[in-house]
Amino acid sequence: MHHNRSIPNVTVIPQLPYPDVDKAAQWLCEAFGFTVRLRIGNHRVQLNVGDGAMVVMEPRDESRKIERGYPLVRVEDARGHCERARRFGARIIREPADQPFGERQYTAEDLAGHQWTFSQSIADVDPREWGGEPAQL
Repeated sequence: MHHNRSIPNVTVIPQLPYPDVDKAAQWLCEAFGFTVRLRIGNHRVQLNVGDGAMVVMEPRDESRKIERGYPLVRVEDARGHCERARRFGARIIREPADQPFGERQYTAEDLAGHQWTFSQSIADVDPREWGGEPAQL
């Protein structure tokens, strides 16, 4: 792949629609700790999300209906991250809880109704121990 400074250097870049792109980008940075990478007019903002990225964008259709997204983001400290999100007004749907697959996760709803799950690895668990089926490579 060629290097291009106009797009994040990651493989997958989720794009989520928001009715107010600038307000959403600011809120996501404050509440979830993301940072702005690039602004494109007033209709798109690229955000750094840890070692990944996402794009805040205007809705594509004329109805401006926002379809809900369900991104999953890995973090170092799910409890601390949850408290930060709560301070900035995120609606916590599911409090941080340890899962049998070795993750501590919580889910928060943002200002446009997207439901973000934040996941902290707390143990290395064989997927077969909790019912997962690893692919045979």
